[in-house]
Amino acid sequence: MLINGFTFSVDLLLLTLLRSGLRISLPVAFTLSYLTAFGLSFALNRSLNFRSHARVGRQLVVYLVAIGVNYLAFIAGVANALAAVGLEYHVARILAALCEGVYTYCVLRWVVFRKEPGRTSS
Repeated sequence: MLINGFTFSVDLLLLTLLRSGLRISLPVAFTLSYLTAFGLSFALNRSLNFRSHARVGRQLVVYLVAIGVNYLAFIAGVANALAAVGLEYHVARILAALCEGVYTYCVLRWVVFRKEPGRTSS
């Protein structure tokens, strides 16, 4: 929970910098901040939360597919749609993140960093 809260804070900070500071278009700002935060999330969750020692290559490929689905559903879909209908972009991103948080935890826990039969987490 702390890791994802931290990486979401990084996401919002970058989003604000890109959109309000640098005046980058909202879809591009959503995308760049999202990709940066999710790269950080993978590294921190792998080492600190799930303490995975499995091969990083397979996990990374599965993670990239999962965040691709997440991106399409919650960033390209929910966040951009809410902003397009007039919701302030921070509020749109926070509402999308609520859905995203449940999805992300489930995917990390039961798909990306799942425990393989016969292997311990140490």
